[in-house]
Amino acid sequence: MEKTETGIERFQIGFLYFWVYSALGWIYEVFLEVVVYRWGFSNRGFLFGPYLPVYGIGALLILGCLRSLSRKPLRIGRVNVMPVVVFFAVVVLTTVVELIASYLLEWTTGGWLWDYTRYTIQWQGRICLSASLRFGVGGMIILYGLQPLLEKGMERLDKRWRKAVFAVLFVLFVVDCVSRALR
Repeated sequence: MEKTETGIERFQIGFLYFWVYSALGWIYEVFLEVVVYRWGFSNRGFLFGPYLPVYGIGALLILGCLRSLSRKPLRIGRVNVMPVVVFFAVVVLTTVVELIASYLLEWTTGGWLWDYTRYTIQWQGRICLSASLRFGVGGMIILYGLQPLLEKGMERLDKRWRKAVFAVLFVLFVVDCVSRALR
């Protein structure tokens, strides 16, 4: 991000990152459902649009909490073990996010959208080890691969286009959330 950005511009950029990661989370979930589990297509979220806000929130938390840590070396001898530390931190962070999301969804909608009861290492069907490890891999991809690419793309995007894209996506997202609240 540019050093001269206003608070509004930082919010716009943050929302665009949130939306990209929410959309990527939706694509990931649909891929699992259709290709891996062969259940057939369904909208994986509680909103109408092709995005899952829990993934956007998780990605922003990963970036906010672990980005600076991921850039620091932690060596045992000649080997930098910081990526291993970051991986386990991502696993813990995303597991906590998923657990909180399950309780929030249950509180607001009467249930949550996944069920891990058939998994070997799970808790109340809300969280499980295999999903947490997949989220750890996803977090590493975000930290070390996707976010640097997104930042380069954001720098190249004209501010007027960024504002326009933000405005359209933000309005669609707010309308989606309000319509969900009114159901």
